[in-house]
Amino acid sequence: MDSLPTLYVSHGSPMTALEPGPTGVRLAELAAALPRPRAIVVASAHYLARSPRVGGASRPDTVHDFGGFPQALYQLQYRAPGDPALASRVAGLLETAGMPAVVEPERGFDHGIWVPLRLMYPDADIPVVPLSIQPMHGPAHHLALGRALAPLRDDGVLVIGSGSITHNLHDFRAGHDADHEAPYVRPFIGWIEQRLAAGDTAALLDYRRQAPFAARAHPTDEHLLPLFVALGAAGDAARSQRLDAGVDLGFLAMDIYRFGAAA
Repeated sequence: MDSLPTLYVSHGSPMTALEPGPTGVRLAELAAALPRPRAIVVASAHYLARSPRVGGASRPDTVHDFGGFPQALYQLQYRAPGDPALASRVAGLLETAGMPAVVEPERGFDHGIWVPLRLMYPDADIPVVPLSIQPMHGPAHHLALGRALAPLRDDGVLVIGSGSITHNLHDFRAGHDADHEAPYVRPFIGWIEQRLAAGDTAALLDYRRQAPFAARAHPTDEHLLPLFVALGAAGDAARSQRLDAGVDLGFLAMDIYRFGAAA
């Protein structure tokens, strides 16, 4: 098998699981276009730790890590198996790269994992290993973390970063909708697309100073940090392809990125 690409997906609101819209279409199309992975590692914006953690459960639970949504959402399950051996390998790769990791044997799938994977691989028959991000560390740390995982691509493992290309929940009640997008969304996602296409990693690592409306698009970093994991795991020569999945609620841009030689 050729090396797999890596992905960054915007998982959006938990309601994406019930109302997938354009995001569901794009994710299903993307999964159909990829070689079938033997396993998946997902760095999720909702798995936060001070140092790297890796989910090592053999039968991970589906975690409904949110409140106030319709009851139907809490009935959804994603019963993909885990892969304890792969979790140990991930921890070993990070250890070798100078980032000691702990395997958590009971870690389940937060909604940053199971919501997009239900849309990509609804049969839930591919093993999945969760990976934490470290929000107190910045983009450079997560780029290095991703680079440590690059060998997995040669072994049929799909590395995914799951976050949101814009994520400011303070705007939830600001009156934005499909006809009234937040004014910062398009300039920010356009800048990200341009810098990725140019291979301008230095500017991307400094996005909080250089990108337009960066602090408005991301009051905190955690939903963009998985982008750097996916970018790092793809290798220095990787090309980017943006898949436009629209803007949810007028302020959550649902961009998806594929990184790889054949992107």
